[in-house]
Amino acid sequence: MSEFKVMMPKMGESVQEATITKWFVNEGDKIEEDALLFEIATEKVDSEIPSPVEGVLKKILFGVDSVVPVGEVVALIDTTEEDENDGIEISQQTVVQAKVNDTSAESTESKANFSKSSRFYSPLVKSIASKENVTLEELELIEGSGLNGRVQKKDILAYIEGKTDKAQPTTGIGPKVIEKPKETPPPAKVSVSVGAEDRIIEMDRVRKLIADHMVNSVKTAPHVTNFVEADVTNLVLWREKVKNEFQNKFGQKLTYMPLFTEAVATALRESPMVNASIDGDNIIIRSKVNIGIAVAKPDGNLIVPVIHNADQKNLAGLAGSLNDLADRARNNKLTPDEISGGTFSISNFGTFRNSFGTPIINQPQVAILATGSIEKKPAVMETPTGDAIVVRHKMFLSLSYDHRIVDGALGGAFLRRVADLLEEFDINRKV
Repeated sequence: MSEFKVMMPKMGESVQEATITKWFVNEGDKIEEDALLFEIATEKVDSEIPSPVEGVLKKILFGVDSVVPVGEVVALIDTTEEDENDGIEISQQTVVQAKVNDTSAESTESKANFSKSSRFYSPLVKSIASKENVTLEELELIEGSGLNGRVQKKDILAYIEGKTDKAQPTTGIGPKVIEKPKETPPPAKVSVSVGAEDRIIEMDRVRKLIADHMVNSVKTAPHVTNFVEADVTNLVLWREKVKNEFQNKFGQKLTYMPLFTEAVATALRESPMVNASIDGDNIIIRSKVNIGIAVAKPDGNLIVPVIHNADQKNLAGLAGSLNDLADRARNNKLTPDEISGGTFSISNFGTFRNSFGTPIINQPQVAILATGSIEKKPAVMETPTGDAIVVRHKMFLSLSYDHRIVDGALGGAFLRRVADLLEEFDINRKV
């Protein structure tokens, strides 16, 4: 029998390793092609890895909780002798490397360039697509039943047989970089007393990652936070006036976040030192404006999907990206590339009707903006007949920044610029 090597797949453009969180099979088990082998975790995204071949699982080389580099052999499979091509490896970025059958990788790629897709397709699904002349565009429309929307064998066969009407588009957003937190000494353990009626809940994997990331950020960067109160009356009145027209025209709900993001993207282009990172004694000025938006998930954990090239999108594009990413974030359907590569972040405290907050910087970025709730407040305004007290819509903005490279003058000027852009919003702006 031929011995086939199962590799740790590449799950994101700059993801260099992944943690094995579960094995679905045991050594000695008979495995069907495209059956699930193991589950991996990269930062906050989990993925199921199918078997590219049929055979018997001979050896598991890494157990649960092992951190395995991309391209490392994780298991060995004894394949059947019926297929003369068993055991031959092919190289594809987002799949376990394998040749499935007599259909070569070249013939598969000639009919559909899978490298252009951000979705995961197993070798079997690609082979079926090639044989049945299913284009990449058609595959992208199939709603997969696997983890994170992965298209399985049964999904593509159902599509071919019935041309199901349940197909839905999947949006892919460009490359990102997941930065692994730097290794730091473990904090001194604090003695905690536990009462008889207290409940002890163990942190899940994601909560541990968040905790480590936040502690690392505070240890790495000296945080300074500035606050400013902005009069956003014009913005509020404009949104109320056009939100129905906007949804009818673009099919997107218009929240305040696209408007905040638009202002931040403009200010970042004007202040590149805020759109930066620190590497030792070097300052890296980012060429792209990729804005991460913190999203609270139903399980209580936090995830930060990223809008890439936010400064190049119009308001409709920002609204569409935000709505799509937020929805898939809450349903655990984001890809690793969609939560990495951020150059600046926004945390919306106003979602929970909080006035303001002091957010922790999302490393390796150097600043993060928090937006508070919008409230009606009495304000003094100058009129031709003198000062008058009027009702205005106001909100607090707070900016936490890394004082190693962002001084008070720059941090204050940047925050003031964001506030000015919101305050000077054109109430007659066309949709």
